[in-house]
Amino acid sequence: MIHLYFGDGKGKTSAAVGLCVRALGNGIPVVFAQFLKEREAGEVESLSALGARIFRGKGTGKFTFEMTPEERLLARSVSDRNFLEAVRISGDLSKRSMSVLVLDEICAAWNSDLIDKKSVSLFLEERNPRLEVVLTGRNPPDFFLEKADYATEMRKVRHPFDSGLGARKGVEF
Repeated sequence: MIHLYFGDGKGKTSAAVGLCVRALGNGIPVVFAQFLKEREAGEVESLSALGARIFRGKGTGKFTFEMTPEERLLARSVSDRNFLEAVRISGDLSKRSMSVLVLDEICAAWNSDLIDKKSVSLFLEERNPRLEVVLTGRNPPDFFLEKADYATEMRKVRHPFDSGLGARKGVEF
């Protein structure tokens, strides 16, 4: 099935990671692709230690709105390469048994035109039914909402960032 965790609230990646931990604990292979993130992240280390295959990065330390056209091309190239490799490996795994593929922040990559939308659409339409797919991010395109079997919205009511507190290691990353 396809899971979609979206919204402006905290918890989208955390929900995806929780599903991965559950799957790995039950012997189900996990591939975790994280788009447009490069900062050190505790969830990546933990999932890797549990045996998940990890793909991440964007090729530049800048936010998307700060990128030059050349940096956007590099970020697109990294996203497309990571997506294709994650899909290939998860596809191979799901030929043998159920597996999980997380596409973390795929909504941001899609909305910023930093991933090949045709490839993503085709993959979601034609994926192996033994492959559990998790999509996360803010402002999902209508196509993701239509395809999702599970759609969970995280809505921010209050967040310490609003009062000037930055992200804290071990809690937000």
